[in-house]
Amino acid sequence: MNAMNTHYPEPVRVEAVNRHTLAVVVDNEPGALARISGMFSGRGYNIESLTVSETEEARHISRITIVTTGTNAVIEQIKAQLDRLVSVHRVVDLTLQGNALEREICLVKVKGEGEHRSEALRLAAAFGAKTLDATLNSFVFELTGATEEIDRFVRLMSVIGLVEICRTGIAAMSRGAEPL
Repeated sequence: MNAMNTHYPEPVRVEAVNRHTLAVVVDNEPGALARISGMFSGRGYNIESLTVSETEEARHISRITIVTTGTNAVIEQIKAQLDRLVSVHRVVDLTLQGNALEREICLVKVKGEGEHRSEALRLAAAFGAKTLDATLNSFVFELTGATEEIDRFVRLMSVIGLVEICRTGIAAMSRGAEPL
C-alpha cells in the first residue's frame, strides 16, 4: 500500500517535453560529428536540426548547433554526455540562456501559371523571400527567418503548387557581447 493506505497506485507524473537548442564547440577533426551523432542515436535521442561549420580556421574549431527535444532530465543527460566527448570544448544550452537568435534558410520551388504565378510572387514579397530563379512556369525562392515563419510560408506555397523544399536547419546565437 502507498502512503495514504489505499490500494490505488500513485498517480504517474508526466514531465513536459521541451525543445532545446544546444551550441557545441568542437575540434574540427575527422569523426567528431560522427561521435556526436552516434551518441544521440546510441541512446535513442532524436536530433531535429543539425548545422555545423568551422568557425575558427586557425585553431581548427567548429560550432555545431543541435536542436533536440526531451524532458529537463534528458536534456541535462544529453549535455553531460556531449561534454564527456574528447573533441568537445564546450556545450551551451541556448534555450536556458534565453533570447537566443535562431534563423533558418529555406529554398522553396513552386510551380504555377497565371493567377497561381502572381499569387506566389505576392506571397514571396509579403514574406521577404528572394527570387533566385524564375521560369515561365516555376520559381525558386530563398527565405531566411524563424522556423515558424518558414513553416507558414511553406504551408501557403503548398496550396499554390509547392514542388520541392530544402532547409538548412537552425543556426543560433545568444544575444549580447559575450562570446560562446
